[in-house]
Amino acid sequence: MDLLKIRIRHTKRFQEIINVFLRNGFSHFLFRLGLTNRASSTDSGSEMNMQDAGVKLRHALQELGPTFIKLGQIASSRRDLVPPEIAFELEKLQDHVASFPFSKVREIVEAELEEPLERLFSHFEEEPLASASIGQVHIAHLPSGEKVAVKVQRPDIRPNVETDLSILSDLARFLEDNTDWAKTYHLRDMIIEFSRSLEDELDYRVEGRNSERIAKQFEEDPYVHIPQVYWDFSTDKVLTMEMVHGVKVNDLEKLDTGGYDRKLIARRIVDSMFHQILDEGFFHGDPHPGNIYILPENVVSYLDFGMVGRLDNELKYHFATLLIHLRDGSTEDMIDTFSAMGILSENTDMRAFTRDVDDLQTRYYDVSLNEVSLGSIFVELFQVAYRHHIIIPSEISILGKAILTLEGLIAKLDPELSIMEAVEPFGKRLMWERYNPKNLLENSWKDFVENIEILTNLPKDLKAITTTIRKGKLQLDINVQQVQVFLGRLDRISNRLSFSIILLSFSILMVGLIIGSAIAGQTNLLWQFPIIEAGSIIASLMFLFLIYTIIRSGRM
Repeated sequence: MDLLKIRIRHTKRFQEIINVFLRNGFSHFLFRLGLTNRASSTDSGSEMNMQDAGVKLRHALQELGPTFIKLGQIASSRRDLVPPEIAFELEKLQDHVASFPFSKVREIVEAELEEPLERLFSHFEEEPLASASIGQVHIAHLPSGEKVAVKVQRPDIRPNVETDLSILSDLARFLEDNTDWAKTYHLRDMIIEFSRSLEDELDYRVEGRNSERIAKQFEEDPYVHIPQVYWDFSTDKVLTMEMVHGVKVNDLEKLDTGGYDRKLIARRIVDSMFHQILDEGFFHGDPHPGNIYILPENVVSYLDFGMVGRLDNELKYHFATLLIHLRDGSTEDMIDTFSAMGILSENTDMRAFTRDVDDLQTRYYDVSLNEVSLGSIFVELFQVAYRHHIIIPSEISILGKAILTLEGLIAKLDPELSIMEAVEPFGKRLMWERYNPKNLLENSWKDFVENIEILTNLPKDLKAITTTIRKGKLQLDINVQQVQVFLGRLDRISNRLSFSIILLSFSILMVGLIIGSAIAGQTNLLWQFPIIEAGSIIASLMFLFLIYTIIRSGRM
C-alpha cells in the first residue's frame, strides 16, 4: 500500500495525526519514514535524546485520544521493543478524561437495555464515579435493592477507534514495505494483535466473561472476592457489576487505622496472583492499586478485567524453568529455554547473546531469594532482548508488566515479602505436575501419535515436493544452522520412533510367551535360562530409558 491511498481513505484523521506529531517536534522522524515530503528546518528531532523523545511522544499520544493512549500504554510494557527511557515516559500516559453529559448516558443505557432508565434502576447517580477514555462509571441501585457500578461506553467511540486502527494497519503495511526495521519486528502482526486487544476492550461482554472466569478460580477461596456481573443489565456497551465497598489497597493510613493486617493482605495478593498465573494460566493483566480493594477480614477484591493475560502450559513451563536456571546459574540451560520458546532467529548473534545472558545470571547466582527482585529480572531480560532484536511473546510482556506493578504495590504493604521467594513453591509444583508419571505418559503418547502422523504423511509430502521441483517452482532459503537443526530434530524423532517400535514388538513377544506358557502349564526355559523373567526386566529397563530420554530432552 502506498502513502497516497492511506491519505485518501482517511484524509482528515490522517492529517490530524501527522499535524500532532509535527507540533511535537517529530518532522525529522516523519520525513525519514517517508510520511512527509521534508523535515522542518526548526525541528531538533535529529538531535533529540531518548528522554526528550519520550516526553514529546507521550504528549502527542495523549493529544490523539483513546486509541493512541492505549497503544502507548501497551508499548510501555514492551521493553524488548522500546528503549527504556521512552517506556518510562509512556507509563505516565493518563487514561482519565473529561466526562460526557448525563443526557448521553441516559440515551445509551436506554437504547442498549431497551427500557426507560427509571424502570431499569431505582436510583442512578448523574455524576460519574470515574471517567476514562473508553467509558465512565456511575453508581446505581437495581429495583431489587443491590447497589451496582454501571460502566457506560462513550458515544461514537467505536467508529473513531476503528478509523484509527485502520490508519495504523495501513501505516504498518506501508512501513513493512519500505523499511527493514518494521519488517524485522513484524509491525503488521503487532498492530493486528493490538487491534484485537482494543476491540475486546470495546466489548464490555468480554470484560464480564473475563471477570466470571477469574471468579471461578476462587470459588473455594473466601479471602478473594470478584464482583458479580448482572447480565440482565449488561450489553457490549453497558456493564453492570456489584458495587464494591472497601479500602483502596494503597491507602495505607486507612488500612492501619481500620485494623487491617498489611502483611496478610500482601501475602494473599501475591498468592492469588501466582495462582492465576501459574496454576490457571489466566490472570488479571493490570493489578494496579486502583483495581484492588480490601474488604473486611482482609479479603482482597479485584476490579476491572478489561486487560487479562494468558499463559499456555508451555509458556508457564518456560517461565518456571527460566527462573530455576537463573537461580542455579546455568547460562546454557537458559539459552536452551529461549530456543525452545522459538524467539531466537538465525540472525541472532549467539556469542554476544550468550555473553549478555551470562552477565545477567552472574548478578543473581547464589543470591538469597528475598534479595532478588523478580520485576528487575524481567526488566533486564527485556533489555537483553531489545539489544539483540529478540521479540518476546506478548503474553510474557503482559506478565512482566503485571509483576512489576505487583512488586511496587507489595513493597509498600510488606517490604519484607519477597515475590521471588513467594513464586518458588508455585514453580516447583508446576515442574512436578509436568513430570508426574501420568502426564509423562499422556504427553509421550501424544508425541508418538504426532510422529506417526508425520511419517504417514511423508510419502504424500515427498510426492508434492517432487511435483513442485518438476514444475521448477521450488525455492530454498535454508542456512547451514537451519539444516542442522532440522536434521537433528528428524534424527531424534526417528530414533524415538524406532526405539518405541522395538519396545512395542518386544512387549508383544513377551506377552505371547507368557500366554503360551500359561496355556501349556510349563515354564519357558531356553538353555536353562528363565526367558520371561529376563525379558520383563529388559522391557522395564527399556521403558525407563525411554522415559529418561524424554525427560532429559525437555520436550514431551
